[in-house]
Amino acid sequence: MFRALWPPSVLAAPPPRFTLPKYSGPRLRPARTPFPIPAILLYNAAMPITLTALADLAALGFDTVIDVRSPSEWADDHVPGAISLPVLDDAERARVGTIYQQVSPFTARKLGAALVARNAAAHLEGPLADMAGGWRPLVYCWRGGQRSGSFATILSQIGWRVETLAGGYKAYRALVVQAMYDTPFPARVILLDGNTGSGKTALLPRLAALGVQVIDLEGLARHRGSLFGGMAGGQPSQRAFEGALAMATVALDPARPVVVEAESAKIGNLRLPPALWKAMQAAPRIEIAASPATRVAHLVQAYPDMVADRARLDAILVALKPLHPAEVIAAWRAHAATGDFAAMAEGLIGHHYDPRYDRHRARSAPPVATVDADSLDDAGLNRLAGHLAGAIRALA
Repeated sequence: MFRALWPPSVLAAPPPRFTLPKYSGPRLRPARTPFPIPAILLYNAAMPITLTALADLAALGFDTVIDVRSPSEWADDHVPGAISLPVLDDAERARVGTIYQQVSPFTARKLGAALVARNAAAHLEGPLADMAGGWRPLVYCWRGGQRSGSFATILSQIGWRVETLAGGYKAYRALVVQAMYDTPFPARVILLDGNTGSGKTALLPRLAALGVQVIDLEGLARHRGSLFGGMAGGQPSQRAFEGALAMATVALDPARPVVVEAESAKIGNLRLPPALWKAMQAAPRIEIAASPATRVAHLVQAYPDMVADRARLDAILVALKPLHPAEVIAAWRAHAATGDFAAMAEGLIGHHYDPRYDRHRARSAPPVATVDADSLDDAGLNRLAGHLAGAIRALA
C-alpha cells in the first residue's frame, strides 16, 4: 500500500549517501555547549591527560586532583596535593578481586559497578557537594583504568570538565623515579652544616624569606634527623618522600643554587635518593659555629614534644646504653626525670653528638665558609640568616 505512493523511478534509485563534514574546532565541554550533549559522549571524546614531566601537574591547572584508589594505596603514596575519594575501599577491592578470580569477571564487574556507584554517591553528597559548575578535576587510579574511568564518567554526566590521567599513579611514579634515580640533580647544592643544636632547621625558612632557594629535607621526611628527631604522625613512606622531594625539585630554578641541611644518607628510616645524595657529596659546606651553651638553649626550646613526653624521652636514653657507660646513661635519665633538660642536653652534646660529628667531618673537605652565631633566639637567627645569605650569594 505504501509503495504505491512512490513512483517506480524513486523506488529503484539507490539511497542517498550523506557525508558529515569533519569537525576541526575546539573540543566541546559541558560548560560551553549551548545545547545538551549526552555526557557519556563528552567523556569518551576527552582523551586522558599524558604527563611528560612532573611540572605538567601544576602547568595543566586542574582545580583538584582526585585519587580514587583504596585508602591503603593512598596511604602508601599519592600525587602530592591530591585528595582521597576512593571508589572502592580496601575490603571492597579485595572482595571484587576474589570474585573476579574465583567466580567470573562478569560477576565481579557487576558488583564493582554497584559499589563504585554507591561510593560515588557518597562523595557527591559529601566532599563534592559544594563544587561549582566550572570546577575542573583530574581523576586517577592505579593504571588509569576502570576505577578512574567510572568515576570520571559520573562526574562528566553532571557537567564538570573532568579528565583522567593516562597510566594513572604508575605513570606519575615513573616520572618520580626518573627524576630521583635516573637524572642528575638539576641545581647546584650548597650544604648548611653545623653541630646539633646550631639552628639549621630554623634557618631554612628565614633563608627562603631572603630569596635563597632551599629544600627542607627534614620537613619532607617528617623527622629532625637525630635520635630524638621523630615527629607526631610518623614518617611518610619512601615513595611518598621521594614524590614530595621530586615535586620540590622541579620547582627549583636550575640557574641558582639550592641550600639543604647537611645530612647522612638516611633521615630517620628514609633514604635520600641517589641523584640528590650524589650532589650533596660533591657540594660545598657552609658551617655554623655556635658555643655549646648557645646550642643547649636552642635545643631545649626546639624540642618541646620531647620535653613534654618524659616516658618517650627516657626510652630513647635507655636505647643509648650500648654506646655509653651505665653511669653516663643514669645521669642523663636523672636529669630528664627532674626536668633539668639543659644539663641533659649539655651531656648529650659533649659525649654523644659532637664526637660523632667530628669523626664524620674528619673524612670531609673543610667548609668553604664559617659563620659565627652569638645567639640562636629569634633575633639571633634572623641576623645569622642574613650573614648566611651573603655567604651563599658569594658562592653562586
